[in-house]
Amino acid sequence: MVEHAALSATREAYDAAAPAYAELFSDTLRDRPLERAMLGAFAEVVRASGDGQDGQDGQVADLGCGPGYVTAHLDELGLAAFGVDASPAMIELARQAYPGLRFEVGSMAALEIGDGELGGVLSRWSIIHTPPHELPAVLAEFHRVLAPGGHLLVGFSATEDPSHPTQVFDHAVAPAYRWSPDHLAGLLRKAGLVEVARMVCEPQPTDRRQFQEVQLLARKA
Repeated sequence: MVEHAALSATREAYDAAAPAYAELFSDTLRDRPLERAMLGAFAEVVRASGDGQDGQDGQVADLGCGPGYVTAHLDELGLAAFGVDASPAMIELARQAYPGLRFEVGSMAALEIGDGELGGVLSRWSIIHTPPHELPAVLAEFHRVLAPGGHLLVGFSATEDPSHPTQVFDHAVAPAYRWSPDHLAGLLRKAGLVEVARMVCEPQPTDRRQFQEVQLLARKA
């Protein structure tokens, strides 16, 4: 498989920034009660959809896991969570910090996970570095690895104008994109993932970037 230039550039950027990034965001959920609540709801629906269904054991992949703190949070919520990231440096930090959990180097566009193996997929701000023309293939990969009834929770920054499907923004580590929530929900539908819930958080005065933050919860039919 030929690797896209954007993935190579993102991996190199995060490898270089890994120690500083891990320290800066070591407690990223502490001041985010609404996001913690959404992760809690995600954990509940994953567990509920796994009850009594063959082939679905509740495993959850945290894609773009970085140094692993959100993977560990999912584990604390009772999920069989593991992390995947394109950056080997990030994965090494995650393994050091959480030796009891599983972390793997990998690409969201070509996951080494069997069809229908997962009860849940978390993509927390990991799609922001995916060029718009490549995103449908990534969402199709999310759909492939989810079991029927499995759930996806995807977090991202919203465009300033809802009529703009995507918008480039200045990210400190690598080139990044914001998405119209309605546009992204439409891409999810095309991939076979039906929106279940949506949370839109307005920027707070202390936020580094004054963008709306969006959490979309979707289910594989």
